Amino acid sequence: QVQLVESGGGLVQPGGSLRLSCAASGSIFSISVMGWYRQAPGKQRDMVAFITSLGRTNYADSVKGRFTISRNSAKNTVFLQMDSLKPEDTAVYYCYVDSLSSRSWGQGTQVTVSS
Repeated sequence: QVQLVESGGGLVQPGGSLRLSCAASGSIFSISVMGWYRQAPGKQRDMVAFITSLGRTNYADSVKGRFTISRNSAKNTVFLQMDSLKPEDTAVYYCYVDSLSSRSWGQGTQVTVSS
């Protein structure tokens, strides 16, 4: 079983920045993809960004140019640097990892962008 612990969420003003972290532990074998989804109140959970074991990245159109995903494979950790935040970025952010055809999720961290 894989455990994911997220940190870094909080309240920030529009235009501000936050950095989310997610550390994986437990029965980790050959993590292929690490990434982030988010879910705003009353909406579905949407992909934000992911990064493969080879460093290839993919972003949702709504965050391109503002968010940057990175990973430390040696520490099984993934990061999401969020800049130029907008009120519409407000959501619970969930990290995930894909390992040997199974997906594990973190518990979620709240990000609120408001003045």
